[in-house]
Amino acid sequence: MAQKDEPTPEQEAIILNPLPLTNLPTKTIGWSSPSDPSMPYNFPLTQNYTWLAVNQEFHNDNDWLGSMTVSIFLFGYVVGPVFIGPLSEIYGRKWVFVISCVGFCVWQVGCGLAGSVEVLVVCRFWAGVGGAAPLALGGSIIGDLFRPHERGFAMGIWNLGPLLGPVIGPLLGGFVTQYIGWRWDFWIVLAAATPVTLAIAIFTKETGHKALIRTKTLGLRKDLGIHDLRSCYEGSSAESSTWQAIRLSLVRPFKLMVFSPIVFALGAYIAFLFGTVYLLYTTIPSVFEDLHGFSTGETGFPYLALGLGNVLGSLLFILHSDKMVKQLAKANSGVFLPEMRLAISIPFGILLPISLFWYGWSAEHNLHWSSTILSLVLFGFGVIGLFLPISTYIIDSYPLHAASATSANIIMRSIVGAIATFRTTVVQDVGSWLGKLAFGVHCSRDGAAAIRVL
Repeated sequence: MAQKDEPTPEQEAIILNPLPLTNLPTKTIGWSSPSDPSMPYNFPLTQNYTWLAVNQEFHNDNDWLGSMTVSIFLFGYVVGPVFIGPLSEIYGRKWVFVISCVGFCVWQVGCGLAGSVEVLVVCRFWAGVGGAAPLALGGSIIGDLFRPHERGFAMGIWNLGPLLGPVIGPLLGGFVTQYIGWRWDFWIVLAAATPVTLAIAIFTKETGHKALIRTKTLGLRKDLGIHDLRSCYEGSSAESSTWQAIRLSLVRPFKLMVFSPIVFALGAYIAFLFGTVYLLYTTIPSVFEDLHGFSTGETGFPYLALGLGNVLGSLLFILHSDKMVKQLAKANSGVFLPEMRLAISIPFGILLPISLFWYGWSAEHNLHWSSTILSLVLFGFGVIGLFLPISTYIIDSYPLHAASATSANIIMRSIVGAIATFRTTVVQDVGSWLGKLAFGVHCSRDGAAAIRVL
């Protein structure tokens, strides 16, 4: 099992920020050396990608219900990151992740046993709160484990889960509900989530840099008898108090949303993209049943076109994102800038409104169903080609507070996504290609505005 101790030629081509090291004369505790085996950057690659597989499998089974319960679930996604992301920056990723996943599993039992709609709604909401952990912490864990020029590959793999879940879910969930009952949607999710949660608790290590050094500092205070040792990640005296640290962490996502143009502009753009995705999901059954004569069971297959587009876009990002970052850094005298991550997103931003125009035109003029399917492939390709670079850019821009920055992004997009799952007049009128035209114009305008801000 190879360790990542020695820098590769690719790593040497990029000037990386030095790790904060232990300096006992100044009573500052950090990493022992750049090759410190307890530093997550130096974890074995196989272990790093195990984390990605765990996140992906856990999240793939979330959205298996209709639009109403999806809305409630997504409102849970709004509340969960408010606590999950910030607390992970204090207490570490692992146990915040595990506790959240345990809560997710417990509330699946409540959903499966629900005797009324009211109980189902409550349980579904709290399941969303716990289920937000993979989204809120997945990107920050990648930031913990991988150096900047390695994150594109990892993000491309991990993000397939959140994007393919709603694609595969309608197909599988529909058949499960039809043949063995809707309650089995929750029992199957529980059966998948429970062993994954146990695997996280037993086999994974803590990855949060601040939590690891905090534990190391507390141990050295006891061993050396020097009680004023401090972590290299303590930025101010205010953070020396646990309560103050919790308070600052809980408000950080909202401060980033309000005071950081990067987080706000890109968060608003991603929120709009996800709102468009969920609105599009609500039109697919009507378009293919009413216009193309698909049966209820067959209506799930067009979602696979979106999944195919997601996979193709992810593959392109995986193969070229890190390579492009290295080339741009080399041309910049070896200095890496987070904005280099966004260069690959520009072609995808052009394709997205084109796909919406195509989809609306095909529905309006009742073109062959294959035309509509191809437009969905292009839409899935464009969405993930924008989402991946932007998500990775946010992590690159806020390495120490990646969980808070990611949580701010999730809160914004979950609010819009939850609202978007309620059918609007534009979406109900499947023949109105002007509605899709409006979405396309907004995609073009908002994407250009976000790039202009950067």
